[in-house]
Amino acid sequence: MSNGKPRVVILGGGFGGMYAALEFERALARGAALDVTLVNHDNFFLFTPMLHEVAASDLDITNIVSPIRKLLRRVTFFHGEIEAIDLVHKRVGVSHGHEQHCHSLPYDHLVLALGSTTNFFGIPGLAQRAFTMKSLSDAIMLRNHLIANLEEADFECGASLRTGLLNFIVAGGGFAGVETIAAMNDFLREAIRFFPHLREDRLRVTLVSAGPVILPELGKKLGIYAQRKLAEQQVDIRLNCKVTAVKDQDVTLSDGTTITTNTLVWTAGISPHALLDTLPCPKEKGRVLVNEYLEVPGWSGVWALGDCALVPNRQTGGFHPPTAQHALREGRIAAQNVLATVRKGWKKPFVYSTIGLLAPIGKRTGVANILGVNFSGFLAWWLWRTIYLLKLPRFEKKVLVALDWTLDVLFSKDLVHFRTARPPSLLPVKQELPKST
Repeated sequence: MSNGKPRVVILGGGFGGMYAALEFERALARGAALDVTLVNHDNFFLFTPMLHEVAASDLDITNIVSPIRKLLRRVTFFHGEIEAIDLVHKRVGVSHGHEQHCHSLPYDHLVLALGSTTNFFGIPGLAQRAFTMKSLSDAIMLRNHLIANLEEADFECGASLRTGLLNFIVAGGGFAGVETIAAMNDFLREAIRFFPHLREDRLRVTLVSAGPVILPELGKKLGIYAQRKLAEQQVDIRLNCKVTAVKDQDVTLSDGTTITTNTLVWTAGISPHALLDTLPCPKEKGRVLVNEYLEVPGWSGVWALGDCALVPNRQTGGFHPPTAQHALREGRIAAQNVLATVRKGWKKPFVYSTIGLLAPIGKRTGVANILGVNFSGFLAWWLWRTIYLLKLPRFEKKVLVALDWTLDVLFSKDLVHFRTARPPSLLPVKQELPKST
């Protein structure tokens, strides 16, 4: 207890953790007697469904992020890293600042919303060479890389390297992979006309999918439709195929081919957060097992949700999928159940069925399944943008994203190459110009 108030610590500021914090925020506004702290390594909430649009220069970098301190006024925010979790003594070790100051946060209730990390499956060279698409910095790095490749390939000295510079591979046939390659393909084919020494027919954009059809969550019919539309947009799709090795600029595929490229985007696997391995609570495949109330059995006051938890689905007998639309609702239910426990009231089981799944596939085309009804083409793309715009936090960000999308219709995509690293300080050096011949 802190000043007689139960202490709640939320670890992670993704969809699950943030929506749990927002539910506590509302309860605190109504006079709930709690001391709630959210711990996250970023000081913003990232709206990940629009991440690929930042990578493809459709949206401004900061328009899909909301500062946590503007979202939470009553919940305490700790901007730092989670170093250790001690379930026995009910404490969390955290660090922050330039000097990594360490602190210990005691709790009465702990909400685990740590999310997931990228799984490279031990493929040789992959972790060292691949781009990922899980964070804002990932999207910015990929955007910069695409523009840098075009800039380098446009000059004579890049002629011998153009094959590798103009080949682009995305591995993963799920939502993240398909949305990423569609956005990249649109961006590259629109941008290349501004580079006088490059031709669009030199671009090679390849999607590698381990399954027999892309977007398997949407069903075979929509998956085949998406494949056809991407093929019309000159995307090379390799089905039943995997990346087996990455060495220097050569990507080896399971079908025996090798593609020379310096751009491999990996979206083909996730792993639970490494900190979960240190916890003595029950787990399966690295994810924490919880009951229908999102409680961790055997550990009073510990709750888990989102990508780091296996949440039982009473309707199917299986588990709820680790998607954003499930995580945000799990966050709300977890917060409500913590409040019910503190007040000695009735807890709610988590019951939810997926409302719909949507994916943009380039050229203002999309695929969607909403309440069991399939949509495709422009209507599905429009639905994707409308639904996610409505779900984006804060009115200010909604206006900015809507404005960006409107301007995208009227003007071409931005080709500014942002330098994200501070250049080293150099002493003045007197250089001689090369002699003319």
